[in-house]
Amino acid sequence: MDGLSFVQQLDAELQHALAPLAAAPIAPTGEKQKAIIELLKMGLKSEIEASEIAASWMLTTPEMEIKLGLARQCGDEAKHFALMQKRLLELGVDARQLNPVAHGYSPLFHYLRTLHPLVERLAAAQYAREGIAKLVNAKFIEFVEEAKDTRTAALFRETVQPEEAAHHEFARQMLAKYANTPELQDKARAAMRKTLELADELRELASHRLGTAAIPGS
Repeated sequence: MDGLSFVQQLDAELQHALAPLAAAPIAPTGEKQKAIIELLKMGLKSEIEASEIAASWMLTTPEMEIKLGLARQCGDEAKHFALMQKRLLELGVDARQLNPVAHGYSPLFHYLRTLHPLVERLAAAQYAREGIAKLVNAKFIEFVEEAKDTRTAALFRETVQPEEAAHHEFARQMLAKYANTPELQDKARAAMRKTLELADELRELASHRLGTAAIPGS
């Protein structure tokens, strides 16, 4: 199939895979402000990992349009980190003292580091990971609005969510262009599925530790 048809097929599979997450509450009912703080802390790790992955891939990506897309993403994720850090400070948590990767990086980060073929990288990080982020951030915005936290809601609605959606759409366009053979399409599909599998494991861990169903950010 051509690249555009392939991406449309991926879209359907991704939507189906994320349906259980879409139906799950982002955090248990109860002390919502505490949950918001914990979710923002978890989001810091997600953002710094996404920024580091994008930065490291720039060095080994010869395609200039992809290299520049990675540069934009790296800057966006670092900006999100700083904005979330600032918001935590406003909520009474000095996040400047937090190193979200002090105890190590996530299994998903380590998996992404192993990828080299362009279509695998696009499908795993910018397509699948950012596709998850779009859904989770939309749920997080609803959650903080219910908690009457308008400043956190505005941060995600006006900055984080539009930029994560742009990363996802960029990946869709580039996969339609570069995933143009059955072999490359198989590689991209496998990378997306592995990313979804590892993301499920992260959510399961977060659920057991903190009672959250998802991690906002990238």
